[in-house]
Amino acid sequence: MSDEHAATPTYVVGDVHGHRTELIAALADAGLVDPEAEAGLVDAGDTAWTGGEAHLWFLGDFVDRGPDGIGVIDLVMRLAAEAEAAGGRVETLLGNHEILLLGMRRFGDTEVPSDFGPRSFARSWELNGGQASDQEALTGEHIEWLTERPVLALVEDHLLMHSDTTEYLGWGSDLDEINSTIREVLRSDDIVEWWEVWRRMTTRHAFRGPHGEEVVDKLLSVLGGERVVHGHSVIADQLGILPVQVEGPYSYAGGKALGVDGGVFVGGPCLVVRLPWPADAA
Repeated sequence: MSDEHAATPTYVVGDVHGHRTELIAALADAGLVDPEAEAGLVDAGDTAWTGGEAHLWFLGDFVDRGPDGIGVIDLVMRLAAEAEAAGGRVETLLGNHEILLLGMRRFGDTEVPSDFGPRSFARSWELNGGQASDQEALTGEHIEWLTERPVLALVEDHLLMHSDTTEYLGWGSDLDEINSTIREVLRSDDIVEWWEVWRRMTTRHAFRGPHGEEVVDKLLSVLGGERVVHGHSVIADQLGILPVQVEGPYSYAGGKALGVDGGVFVGGPCLVVRLPWPADAA
């Protein structure tokens, strides 16, 4: 890693699930936002972004299960513009719940062809914490912005992804192909292909168990990087502890996988993690 890149801090945030207040507090603790500017408590011209040239990546799942998913998206969109003006970057991956949000808007209760009984985006949205307020606040601008987001990114030697799954490889053999394929699906009206994106991105735990490191190695050999960083699977569930006992990200699979979903929607922390983690790995 060059000195130039090492001097530019990179942070990742896991699943927020509508918990905007907790997200702002966590970003403020990391020195990336000014909560008073965000809340409009200072001069209107002041910006909320205080991260300078830092890079901040959100790993998806802004919505569902919490009170203000669209408010979270609005905040991220604002920070992206302010960070760019300051020489920094705020970037976003799609999570499975963004697919569900968009699928609910596009298809509603239209039945998905299935050999396994009734399936619809409306049913899955309701079962997975869908919030009517998010659907009501969702605009065409939000939809266009979300549809353009990638599902994978390679940042230095970190492969960023939402779901801890190898199912991404079903859409291509490199990052550009996978991201492009999913964008094409989200621009289409093919409910079967949409459902496949939702279904595959709900799978998890591919890197657990005695063969976890081997699975990570195979994935990295195709997509690049030296370590996977993901959200989706709550750390407390991984470790068999209470969400309030989570103190930081979860490194496993021989140190080649890093889970960053603190489980804020079940009372865990909203984690803002600086890469590489731990800091002395730089």
